[in-house]
Amino acid sequence: MADEEISALLGRVALRDRDAFVALYRQTSPKLFGVCLRILKDRSEAEEALQEIYVKVWQRADRFATGQASPMSWLTAIARNHAIDLIRARKPVANAIDEAYDLADPAPDPERSAALRSEGRRIDACMEELEKDRAEAVRRAYVEGLSYQELAEMFAVPLNTMRTWLRRSLLKLRECMER
Repeated sequence: MADEEISALLGRVALRDRDAFVALYRQTSPKLFGVCLRILKDRSEAEEALQEIYVKVWQRADRFATGQASPMSWLTAIARNHAIDLIRARKPVANAIDEAYDLADPAPDPERSAALRSEGRRIDACMEELEKDRAEAVRRAYVEGLSYQELAEMFAVPLNTMRTWLRRSLLKLRECMER
């Protein structure tokens, strides 16, 4: 389509001629869609942008000055500027360093790690104060999760004796840890 025809259509669109607008859209939309697609790199976003661009054309057709610029250049500038505005409005994409910075580290921080190690050493020291078989029963019950019955069978003692061993051992451990 020649520049004169597009200029004439823009003049009629400025007068709110819907038929001229439809003809302008049919004649110029493929080129403007290409501009949007090249800048936005997403087909659906380019299609949406194209619709918004033609709303602007409808609203601003009276601003087109015949003879100052090519009508196709004027339309392309509107499309290009709108697509660039959409890119600028997007949330900035973080680079790998920014993404890594925002991720929470599941490991305890150094202070917490040091406190846990210190507490672990205290528990180990207190476990050494228990008789060997009692300390082993506590480890198996509270670390490995064995039941009283399983422990009683393992150590060949009655069930109530195992319960007493564990209860007294825990009391001694608490007393030791409080020192």
